[in-house]
Amino acid sequence: MSGVHPTSAAGFGGDMSVYERGRPSYPAEAVQWLVDGLGIGPGRDVVDLAAGTGKFTRLLVPYGSRLTAVDPSAAMRAQFAAAAPDVPILDGRADALPFDDASLDAVTVAQAFHWFDVAAATAELARVIRPGGGFGMIWNERDASVEWVRELNAIFGWERREQFGVPRNIERHWEVEFANSAHPRFGELDRFETSYQQRLDTDTLVLRVLSTSYLASATPQRQAEVSSAVRELVADFPPEFDLPYVTVAYRTRPA
Repeated sequence: MSGVHPTSAAGFGGDMSVYERGRPSYPAEAVQWLVDGLGIGPGRDVVDLAAGTGKFTRLLVPYGSRLTAVDPSAAMRAQFAAAAPDVPILDGRADALPFDDASLDAVTVAQAFHWFDVAAATAELARVIRPGGGFGMIWNERDASVEWVRELNAIFGWERREQFGVPRNIERHWEVEFANSAHPRFGELDRFETSYQQRLDTDTLVLRVLSTSYLASATPQRQAEVSSAVRELVADFPPEFDLPYVTVAYRTRPA
């Protein structure tokens, strides 16, 4: 995947069924906040960028826009096509979108903008988004205020993820980064925060952890070590339990 962050390319180029099965969806109130603010609805041309396996894209389908997905990973696109066959998905990157100038009413990015170069990505978004259009981004982050989640994160070194090439996401001050680095068309970001619970069992929790970019490309031995430690952590949990998240979304309408 030329032009894609190397950690992302390595981690999201293999078996994406693990990502599809392990990753959470998104809270309805955050989706609605983005839909309302970006004007997503019938007759609107909307792109879900870096769509992955379509976790977020599928939540936009009921709103009736002309929806297209974009992702640079062939493995992700294949998994997306299996999960959301009625939504076209194209090969493309944030800094090289396969769309004409001023051809889109809204662009969304879920769980991915931290991989992008802000200046390059927003310059391209400024090119393709029509005047009056909108841009939104959203992340789920495991809620580390919960003790067992902190222990889970420690098992696979999440607090040290920058050492593995993973840019921090939810902790970044995106309002400041956009003010300093975004294309001049982009104004202030509005922010929305809520909580979310992913209902899962131990096997799904292991898949959730192994879907992390730097673990997805780790050696089988390392993956086995992490899997064993995760299973031990939740050995006394009930058959199904909730993994808590903090969900943060941002939206803006380029001038």
